Amino acid sequence: MQAYLGASRHIDVEDPQVAATARRLAQGAGSEAEVVRACFEFVRDAIEHSADFRRNPVTVSASEVLRHGTGFCYAKSHLLAALLRANGIPAGLCYQRMATGNEEAPYCLHGLNAVWLKEHGWYRLDPRGDKPGVNSRFDPPREALPFTPTGAGEGDLPGVLAEPLPVVVEALQACSTFEEVLAALPDSALAGAVSWRP
Repeated sequence: MQAYLGASRHIDVEDPQVAATARRLAQGAGSEAEVVRACFEFVRDAIEHSADFRRNPVTVSASEVLRHGTGFCYAKSHLLAALLRANGIPAGLCYQRMATGNEEAPYCLHGLNAVWLKEHGWYRLDPRGDKPGVNSRFDPPREALPFTPTGAGEGDLPGVLAEPLPVVVEALQACSTFEEVLAALPDSALAGAVSWRP
């Protein structure tokens, strides 16, 4: 579990603002689940999705997301992982491959999180941000994710990663505006995986 608690370049747990926000969100929580809920709902609701709100700059690291108050799903998942880790709760990253149109090519990756809950094991949650037709909740043991891959070519990439996929980081770093990201969303082959497993 140590890999899911550590700090790194993009999940910069030790950034002073990240650490202070994590402490603030945990105040008054009566259980670990309440801490997870508070961190999740903060990232989901208080951090604006870059495409939904047409926001720049393009952020990558947790501290950038927090400082600018915006991020794509990938970057928002980096922030949620950092806030949970700062509270001593193991957290990682997951990805889904989704069609950008009507369940057919082109495809792109969608980033979300998994958190280790003592009662349930790895549990996925998606801090992307709600909008009409897109809703997510923290409701263990039931997953309440906004997207379900069902089309040909869609699927859940298996496993829980401690660090972001390089293709995701490279795509974000190569772009200076949200429009550029939307025109070059990262993708990765499923390698035969069609259902999520930790």
